[in-house]
Amino acid sequence: MAKRRKYLLKRPKATKTLNQVPGTMTYVGNKVSTETKLDVIDYNETNYERFSSTTPEDAFKFVDEDRITWFNIDGLNNVEEIEKLGDYYELHPLVMEDIVNTGQRPKIEKYEDYLFIVAQMLYYKNGDLENEHISMVVGKNYLLTFQESNGDVFDAVRERIEFSRGRIRGRSADYLMFALLDAIIDNYFLVIDDVSDRIDALEDSLFTSEPSDHITYDIQELKRNILRIRRAVFPLREVIGRLERMETILIEERTTNYIRDLHDHIVQISENIDIYREMIWGLMDMYISTINNKMNEVMKVLTIMASIFIPLTFIAGIYGMNFEYMPELEWKYSYFVLLGIMFIIFMAMLYYFKRKKWL
Repeated sequence: MAKRRKYLLKRPKATKTLNQVPGTMTYVGNKVSTETKLDVIDYNETNYERFSSTTPEDAFKFVDEDRITWFNIDGLNNVEEIEKLGDYYELHPLVMEDIVNTGQRPKIEKYEDYLFIVAQMLYYKNGDLENEHISMVVGKNYLLTFQESNGDVFDAVRERIEFSRGRIRGRSADYLMFALLDAIIDNYFLVIDDVSDRIDALEDSLFTSEPSDHITYDIQELKRNILRIRRAVFPLREVIGRLERMETILIEERTTNYIRDLHDHIVQISENIDIYREMIWGLMDMYISTINNKMNEVMKVLTIMASIFIPLTFIAGIYGMNFEYMPELEWKYSYFVLLGIMFIIFMAMLYYFKRKKWL
């Protein structure tokens, strides 16, 4: 029950944005950073530079038509610092509002000079499923990413840029956008693989051990997790579909082919989620069936025992009555004959139950 309360507390409070002017920046979330961390990677085919700072103004000098600049900002609760970056790039007030609203549904919006994308990163931390809000602003030669806190799934992309692996250093900002979305979706595969392993483990527990209350909790936890995954994946599937069909000078034709492959991946993930969702519901039905079968076994044993002792109790009840003139009371061998009759009845009923395969 403690874990359940913890899960409820993690939900962002949407009421923070009620009755406010559209475009007002109000952080909606539970992850708090003491300061905004800015990580800047500036590169082209021949040059690479990276530095970190806590002041957005330090990033303004990295504006070069010949290079691609990736600004990664951690700490959405520091609204004033994020607003400085938004003002510099002339981002729309509604975009700035969505950047700090972690309850925002994954989506894509097209503006004159940039694209705005919202997604959810999923990963396991200390055995618990974590989802983190991430926003992307894709311009001609720059890409801004906004995250709730430190840590993400982009380390492999950073290594490819640093060591010039693959084609990323020779492409535009749209390919960097694809690489980041690809990293997010690849991590979805890891998350649903973990869900699959947990489903298999629960199935084994249901068949190889006595059902217990912790299995019920584990199934409910899996149901909550698969719903959280579904809320992150299915809207992003729509985003990738729109991105594939979008006509804009910010996305090159050669990048569209990679986005199409990205769409295939997220469709596959969506199908797996639906399969695992049905399997999880089946686990609960299986658990209930197992409990019912155990109860039926207990009731069958008790019923058989009661059926055997009913005629014996009847005989004992008759001869336990305190009437003075009862036959066989003064007969010398009546006690042993009565025990013999009761034993014969007992064995006959056991034989009958065996013939019926009730035992």
